[in-house]
Amino acid sequence: MMRTTSVTTRPPIPFAPPSIGPEEIAEVVATLESGWLSTGPRVAEFEAAFAEYAGARFAVAVNSCTAALHLSLLASGTRHGDEVITTPLTFCATANSIVHAGATPVFADIDPITWNLDPEAAALALTPRTRAILPVHYAGRPADMLAFRMLARHSGAALIEDAAHCVEGVANGLKVGAIGDLTCFSFYATKNLTTGEGGMVTTRSEKAASFMRTASLHGLSHGAWNRYAPAGAPQYDVLMAGFKYNMMDIQAAIGLQQLARIDEMHARRSAIWARYDAELASLPLLRPAPVRAGDVHARHLYTVLVDDVSAGMSRDELQSRLRERGIATSIHFRAFHLHPYYQERFGVERGMFPYAEAVSDTTLSLPLSAAMPDSAVDRVIEALHEVLR
Repeated sequence: MMRTTSVTTRPPIPFAPPSIGPEEIAEVVATLESGWLSTGPRVAEFEAAFAEYAGARFAVAVNSCTAALHLSLLASGTRHGDEVITTPLTFCATANSIVHAGATPVFADIDPITWNLDPEAAALALTPRTRAILPVHYAGRPADMLAFRMLARHSGAALIEDAAHCVEGVANGLKVGAIGDLTCFSFYATKNLTTGEGGMVTTRSEKAASFMRTASLHGLSHGAWNRYAPAGAPQYDVLMAGFKYNMMDIQAAIGLQQLARIDEMHARRSAIWARYDAELASLPLLRPAPVRAGDVHARHLYTVLVDDVSAGMSRDELQSRLRERGIATSIHFRAFHLHPYYQERFGVERGMFPYAEAVSDTTLSLPLSAAMPDSAVDRVIEALHEVLR
């Protein structure tokens, strides 16, 4: 039987629109009017505020989570010939940063319930060349950080967290950002806290923070604010061949106001999450597992798994039908070992990480944002029932 296409004429529902209010706009205008746009006083203020929020000694603002990961690996001593254990189910920046540091990404499978890196699988992947363990808090669900901290301590490896999805997270009663040796956050446009583009590294190590701060500004001993501020020193030394990874005051201006509203935005996403949980329960979709006691889920991605037998259609067909109805969705993620680059360079292939593969083949992320009105949530739920009933 031919399927008729239902094309909506209603406005589309975006996947993850940023929640930007008058406070962010006013702070950006004030920054523009100040005459100081690049790394300066607002970046310093944002770093201090974020360190306090995360319970960390130091926070270093950068221009992306990718930069945060790269600098964290270098600060941990990762070099050519080293290995870094991570999950195959994450964005390519996680593994790419390992490659840029000169090391080899070593993938270990995920836990089939939480979809995070499995500590037992990571333990089996340890070798004498393991320099770091890099778990990812997938979709905002904190990884088992007590297990990873113990594994890192026993192996002598650095513990670096990819918390791109997990700014509000709490793992085993401990705030994400104050658990691992270094924790990397993303402030990309779709993230829970956004600066448009941007990132942050938190650490308890003064040495690591100092290294990353210098490395993020071309390796200069003094940034522009330190040189041109009223009491600044105009001369500088080049201490290393650094990178252009610094955050601008324009970005930090947005971040300061986002941080002030972070609990409010998390509460809104949690309310949408609860509606999805309740109103999609009767549909043939595998929804996210409950949160472990002692954890706080950051509620970044509401991901469902679509089994083609029980749903009567593939994940890709469901995505297409929702698109016809104006509902934008996304896929998080196509596992690393299914991409040509990693297959050709590192010899990975389909079948090596079956749990990550199963999620990769069936996962679909539904619209979720603090900026979503109830009417948009209603339409997502309505469309899913219409397509899957």
